Amino acid sequence: MKIGVLALQGAVGEHIQMLEKAGAQAVSVKLPRELEGLDGLVMPGGESTTISKLMHQYDFMEPVRHMGQAGVPLFGTCAGLILLAGHIEGLDQAHLGLLEITVRRNAFGRQRDSFEAELDISGVAEGYKAVFIRAPSITETSPHVDVLATVADQAVMVRQGHLLGAAFHPELTEDARLHRYFVEMVRESKATPTD
Repeated sequence: MKIGVLALQGAVGEHIQMLEKAGAQAVSVKLPRELEGLDGLVMPGGESTTISKLMHQYDFMEPVRHMGQAGVPLFGTCAGLILLAGHIEGLDQAHLGLLEITVRRNAFGRQRDSFEAELDISGVAEGYKAVFIRAPSITETSPHVDVLATVADQAVMVRQGHLLGAAFHPELTEDARLHRYFVEMVRESKATPTD
């Protein structure tokens, strides 16, 4: 099982370490051709506008969108969540537009307002220490989206079928439970034949 980590910005090495700890072969993805043969893809945090520009510049946008539409599991964390979202407050156009949610960027404040919170993530982990850095929140979800965790009544983790999104940085902890969950999603996806 081979899972890529989009290596345009963010804590790529940390995601790779956590995926390997969770039992997957993990690779950094710097060019669109490196998406071929992947069983899943992690889209790390960073600055969503910058990552979007880089994805356009290096022709990642359509191949990643196609992966999502074809049922390949995608996991977006922080800025990666924003990139997956169908709607972004204050922007006319979404980036990938795959996840049926609306997000608010920097919902919890600026860099100096970064914080940690203990989350109970439905079906995944109890007492999970999550790191929020200029984090978005999820303000609306379609009926197809399951909210897995909230902070102060704001959704911060969701799943829609093969798409997983977290407003926080699971790679910045020693807790591999979230990455194990995504690896299991990928394993189940590989076991399920597609039409």
